[in-house]
Amino acid sequence: MNKVIIVSAPSGSGKSTIINSLMPHEELCLAFSISATTRAPRGEERDGVEYIFLSPDQFREHIAADDFIEYEEVYEDRYYGTLKAQVEKQLAAGQNLVFDVDVHGGVNLKKYFGDRALSLFIQPPSIEELRRRLEGRGTDAPEVIEERLSRAGYELTFADRFDRVLVNDDLETAKAEAYEIVSHFLNG
Repeated sequence: MNKVIIVSAPSGSGKSTIINSLMPHEELCLAFSISATTRAPRGEERDGVEYIFLSPDQFREHIAADDFIEYEEVYEDRYYGTLKAQVEKQLAAGQNLVFDVDVHGGVNLKKYFGDRALSLFIQPPSIEELRRRLEGRGTDAPEVIEERLSRAGYELTFADRFDRVLVNDDLETAKAEAYEIVSHFLNG
């Protein structure tokens, strides 16, 4: 039976970098869960590959039919969610699924999958270090950074609801630890 890896973290913690370091390890048989969204495709994104693109009305129909494991309305009519049928299709194809989700999604996915899932929380060494990383990116306005830091403080309160907490104070060490944790879970 294939398994599920759930990864959550405050913005700037290195979550995407750590996840992307795991994906090339063929022995792990990892694939990203393909989420549904109501946002428009960006760049070269294709329906059913990066996301399942739905209209807000289609998304609400799936909500009414209880088709989602978890979903969230991030902004008005801007939904993201995990369709049960899509997850089962990917698991049946022999993939171990990786979910890159916010803390609420992570907690809900863990409830749904139970022991079939490993929930991993990537934590920055400190809020000060998180600020340094976000400012170092040079991609966000100061008010956006403050908003992300405020949200990070809230998200950090969820860490104890995850199976494992990985403190990313050194990226190469964190990547190696993530590989060990995931490999042990999948082969254990």
